Amino acid sequence: MAAKEPVRKQIRLNAFNMNCVGHINHGLWTHPRDRSSEYNTLRYWTDQAKLLERGLFDGLFIADISGVYDIYGGGIDVTAREAVQLPVNDPSLLVPAMAAVTEHLGFGVTVNVHTEAPYTFARRLSTLDHLTGGRIGWNIVTGYLDSAHRGQSGGSLPAHDRRYDYADAYLEVLYKLWEGSWDDAAVRRDRAARVFSDPAHIRPVSHHDEFFNVEGYHLSEPSVQRTPVLYQAGASGRGRAFAGRHAECVFISARDRGSAREAVRALRAEAVTAGRRPDDIKVFVGLAVIPGRSRAEAEEKRAEYRRYANPEGGLAHFSASTGIDFARYGLDEPIPYGPGNAIQSATATAAKRSLTKRDLMAELDLGGRYAVLAGDAVSIADELQAWIEEGEVDGFNLSRIVVPESFSDFIDIVIPELQDREVYKTAYAEGSYRHKLFGQGDRLPERHVAHAFRGSATGREQMA
Repeated sequence: MAAKEPVRKQIRLNAFNMNCVGHINHGLWTHPRDRSSEYNTLRYWTDQAKLLERGLFDGLFIADISGVYDIYGGGIDVTAREAVQLPVNDPSLLVPAMAAVTEHLGFGVTVNVHTEAPYTFARRLSTLDHLTGGRIGWNIVTGYLDSAHRGQSGGSLPAHDRRYDYADAYLEVLYKLWEGSWDDAAVRRDRAARVFSDPAHIRPVSHHDEFFNVEGYHLSEPSVQRTPVLYQAGASGRGRAFAGRHAECVFISARDRGSAREAVRALRAEAVTAGRRPDDIKVFVGLAVIPGRSRAEAEEKRAEYRRYANPEGGLAHFSASTGIDFARYGLDEPIPYGPGNAIQSATATAAKRSLTKRDLMAELDLGGRYAVLAGDAVSIADELQAWIEEGEVDGFNLSRIVVPESFSDFIDIVIPELQDREVYKTAYAEGSYRHKLFGQGDRLPERHVAHAFRGSATGREQMA
């Protein structure tokens, strides 16, 4: 009897966007077919959600920042002129409108733990999980912009690892609220007995540490997922440890498959250290894709896009990521990539490659630093499968270059080829965002740290 062929790993896809004009590929807002300047209209987002659901995307991953990019040139001149993530609106307010015109698409919203108290934030995410029928995810970020802290409190950005200490405490408060405050049996909706919620099944949470003093009941009844799908994007050593403990999906940046594989293995090892399984974390790598009906058409499109891109806008973005003002350096002048307080992995990668300003500008020919795939359906599908097999990632966050065609071209040209290869779904599975991604139910599994707080006022006795 012939051996059965192994089941092919299914590619996961998120569209990567932000509630702003210029997101990753800067300058493309000037392209005549680009609609990103309509970011502040509902129609822009509902049209995009319907398009992504047509393409069976797993989710729309919405980035966010709560400050401005003011490192390059010591101000916001380039940032403002080229709309480098400024202006930027709240990502979470988009979700109900998009959920109303879709049935399956998941939504991952980015919210910095320093921007809102966990008590009210827990209600906001529970509300979104209710309104979407269990399709909400949260990208946990600790922040890296000093401008954000100056704007919110007049203070300065805490040290890198200290920000993760704060996030650990923040998550513990949230787990107590989401998982521990209400039992599933609490909500009865019993008109005859005049009991909507049974107080015997609702308990206050108690949390006291150096960051938070919280005593109170969660304001929302349990939602489909209770805890939203947890995303995270930190790639430093401390960030990986945080991901191993908390994250279900991790977003990485990698210029090649080898560096992706190294990052993925480190993340999965952290999950095991935290008592979880390696495949409890799904890893998405950021890519920009330019599909064409032929390779020549794709290259023509890439050349066209280059004419509208602004590498300096990308450099202003990267200055904020590293904390280095690249405007101060000549094209070939050595750049001192010392340890900083911004995104440590971005700085370390640039330092390892000894990138000059000329090198960076060359990489930013499309206004962004993501790896770019340009080609026909076959060549792009080959590359995506290679990233899955050799890079050991689970899927991709596809950035937009020109909206909406970056997504519509991928859907119309590449997805049929992936489906023919049986590496991409032909229909959505039923269930919540978490169940669609992992196939193990709506709630977090027992081996996740949050489960220790299920049905407990403190979770302490189970965490010991």
